[in-house]
Amino acid sequence: MMWRPSLLLLMLLLRRGAQGKPSPDAGPHGQGRVHQAAPLSEAPHDDAHGNFQYDHEAFLGQEVAKEFDQLSPEESRARLGRIVDRMDRAGDGDGWVSLAELRAWIAHTQQRHIRDSVSAAWSTYDTDRDGRVGWEELRNATYGHYAPGEEFHDVEDAETYKKMLARDERRFRVADQNGDSMATREELTAFLHPEEFPHMRDIVIAETLEDLDKNKDGYVQVDEYIADLYSAEPGEEEPAWVQTEREQFRDFRDLNKDGRLDGSEVGHWVLPPAQDQPLVEANHLLHESDTDKDGRLSKAEILSNWNMFVGSQATNYGEDLTRHHDEL
Repeated sequence: MMWRPSLLLLMLLLRRGAQGKPSPDAGPHGQGRVHQAAPLSEAPHDDAHGNFQYDHEAFLGQEVAKEFDQLSPEESRARLGRIVDRMDRAGDGDGWVSLAELRAWIAHTQQRHIRDSVSAAWSTYDTDRDGRVGWEELRNATYGHYAPGEEFHDVEDAETYKKMLARDERRFRVADQNGDSMATREELTAFLHPEEFPHMRDIVIAETLEDLDKNKDGYVQVDEYIADLYSAEPGEEEPAWVQTEREQFRDFRDLNKDGRLDGSEVGHWVLPPAQDQPLVEANHLLHESDTDKDGRLSKAEILSNWNMFVGSQATNYGEDLTRHHDEL
């Protein structure tokens, strides 16, 4: 039996950034290509005034932080204790929470929305329900079932689909770190969200180069860079913002000033160096809680400073009452 490419293919086309002509006020070039790390929290980092909302959302993630807000102090502390045990077990299990373990936990919570999106799609890909996604399962779920040698014979622009299929297979092979042609959830997450994984960096750069490098010389020329964002209508005068983008290319993208972008420069553009936010927050929480200054945290140290890590609505309410009483 033969199927046409599935609706999921159209979703993937959107995910890959299929673009129409953007409006002149669309903003800086490459907002859809550049992968910037989201802040750990939108709340102000205002520990000095007893506002630990930033720390709560950084440590727990925004949605779980809301859940903790509804807990009593006792339940909040108890759940934090279980989290401490999980952090240690995920590390070296030595009974202490190190800086590395704390950073890993924060990074884990901040990627929860990505894992949730993969979990929601998992059953679509894992068609044989064996707990892994093989390349054939992924290919068939995405592009439809075809007999060998008949791929895309029934659709227009078959060559484009074949190129997309080859590109996806290449990305899958990179995500499949143990090379068994079967993706675990972590490996499928790397396939679907390669910008989040250091070992996928080269494939993100390669795909970006392929998208923009129309003359296939291995570089992105300034006109190719502009063409990715703007296409002029016949007789249309180039808007001023396009000239600004040319200057951006010259001054900030073309690091070696040779008039074009190589792979390294493309990587610096689409995957820019960023501050390790989980590490910064982990250092902050450790500094504030490490009472004996031994560079690690015991469970007791974390629980004694539990309101900075998690807090609860009841605690905030009690603090408000105390503050109100003092004002009176």
